[in-house]
Amino acid sequence: MTGTASCPALMVAAPASGQGKTLVTAALARRHRNAGRRVRVFKCGPDFLDPMILERASGAPVYQLDLFMCGEDECRRLLHVAAQEADLILAEGVMGLFDGAPSAADLAVRFNLPILAVVDGSAMAQTFGALVHGLATYRPDVKVAAVLANRVGSERHAEMLRESLCGQVQWLGALPRNEACAFPERHLGLVQADEIADLDHRIETAANALPETALWLPSPVSMEHPAANPQAIPSLVGMHIAIARDAAFGFIYPANLDLLEYMGAKLTFFSPLADKGLPECDAVWLPGGYPELHMRQLAENWAMAASIRAHHAAGRPILAECGGMLYCLEQLEDVEGTGYPMLGLIPGRAAMQPRLAALGLQEVTIAGASLRGHTFHFSRLETPVLPYAQARNPNGGLGEAVFCHGSLWASYVHSYFPSAVPAVVTMLRGSLGMPAA
Repeated sequence: MTGTASCPALMVAAPASGQGKTLVTAALARRHRNAGRRVRVFKCGPDFLDPMILERASGAPVYQLDLFMCGEDECRRLLHVAAQEADLILAEGVMGLFDGAPSAADLAVRFNLPILAVVDGSAMAQTFGALVHGLATYRPDVKVAAVLANRVGSERHAEMLRESLCGQVQWLGALPRNEACAFPERHLGLVQADEIADLDHRIETAANALPETALWLPSPVSMEHPAANPQAIPSLVGMHIAIARDAAFGFIYPANLDLLEYMGAKLTFFSPLADKGLPECDAVWLPGGYPELHMRQLAENWAMAASIRAHHAAGRPILAECGGMLYCLEQLEDVEGTGYPMLGLIPGRAAMQPRLAALGLQEVTIAGASLRGHTFHFSRLETPVLPYAQARNPNGGLGEAVFCHGSLWASYVHSYFPSAVPAVVTMLRGSLGMPAA
């Protein structure tokens, strides 16, 4: 695909986390979809949980946009593809509009995306206008085009919020406070979409509660295809990769799956919780998720554990990320100290913590390539194994260890595969000795 494509687009942002960005983005996506429009939704920054809900709302996969993790060219390509097939692009921001480096505001400026500010108006009146005015004027290069008030108590309350506005920010109306359409949360964020039995009802309820004014479409934004940058993509033709995906392991970027399939790999999904053994495969990918919520069931699935141990003993590659790495340890403990045996592929244990242990972007060099991703976990690891490499946090926070133990690559880092294809190939080929294409 080349050239320029145009499509109405909005960045859905907020002054802080917890304002209801995901609910509003999902409601907008479903309402426009119900009106017959093709909607493509993106999530700014590294996130797995919000995209699961946004995918259900929009009916299409939700990809990440992040200037550090994905890179500008990859973001541009994804937006260009979406603009060619959509009637509306929505990009849900991350944290507050100006929080982080890079921030949602940085992304909006880079791609000329107008911003829809979502503000929780439940505990304010005229201050609403001051807050919106601050968002709109804090940076002259950021275009806050519209605002939608969330969790509003009454029509009169909504009118007070509307009257408080000054300047050129357009009022799109208010979404009433309604716990029936709120999304449940747990320690890593929202509950996974497949675990919310009435998710579609919640999304539909929120979509129907939107006022007609919220369906405003901004002017189309031009999305240019990035300049061609030809590079040799290694082949994984003939390689069969088994990927864990169930309630315990589900933190998977769609872009990672796309890349593996583009390289020719055959992908098969399996459940460490329910299945009795690995499917036929050359390599195993254990992504992040919630193994700490399913420790007993994982520990009691002896057949699956034996199958994965045999795979590792045969020198076949395993890539384990965050929750996948916890599964590979000798023991995993909950916050009360109750422990369960895990696979035992790596000496050591991990214990869940009552507070967040690490959060931040990550970058690590493997096979001469800079693999990027992020870390977000509530556990602490103890292992005598020395790291193969140490990731760095570009913002100065904790850099996670990356372990290579036999044919197993393991780390707390959730990797964005397209950022460094040679590194991914190195980890997934492991000791198979498959020749480079």
